[in-house]
Amino acid sequence: MFWNRIAGFYDFFEELYNKKVYTNIGKVVAESIRKTDDVLECACGTGAISVWIAGACKSLIATDYAPNMLRRAKKKCDGFPNVRFEKADITKLNYQDASFDKVVAGNVIHLLPEPQKAMAELARATKSGGQMIIPTYINKTKSSNGAAIKLLELLGADFQRQFDLASYKAFFAGLGYQSVAYQVVDGRMPCAIAIINKA
Repeated sequence: MFWNRIAGFYDFFEELYNKKVYTNIGKVVAESIRKTDDVLECACGTGAISVWIAGACKSLIATDYAPNMLRRAKKKCDGFPNVRFEKADITKLNYQDASFDKVVAGNVIHLLPEPQKAMAELARATKSGGQMIIPTYINKTKSSNGAAIKLLELLGADFQRQFDLASYKAFFAGLGYQSVAYQVVDGRMPCAIAIINKA
């Protein structure tokens, strides 16, 4: 599996290519987390966002499909007793309905062949009145970041789609989400953070 293979140097690549954005996504996500929140994070990767959530919430279950990513995330979050790590498939979550105040899924939607299934699972696991927080890398223009994306694809990454801000907003509108706020962490490869309020 590609993400298992690159776990050891994923942080290095991100910090080399896109450090400003990579180091700020977690800070921005944590601004939406309260001390009373039980949080589920899907596709936690090496824990770049997890470590910020952990310091802001009551409890965090951080999940990923790649065991090597989970190992790195666990090491990064060592010292936070409120965090548990579990292997999970974002399209088939083994959590009860309405279990979490906040559900976070960072930089994964564009990798999934059927992202609507993942979104349905995230919504199912979120409490009424809670939020789904979905950070995703976007292109400034249709041709930006082409070299970095091609390199990752040569290494084995499988990007199912690429978003700019307009198409990212259209994606959620197409799924019927109406109460959505967007924040962009700008940089070499920006990240759009969609904050979806669940009725």
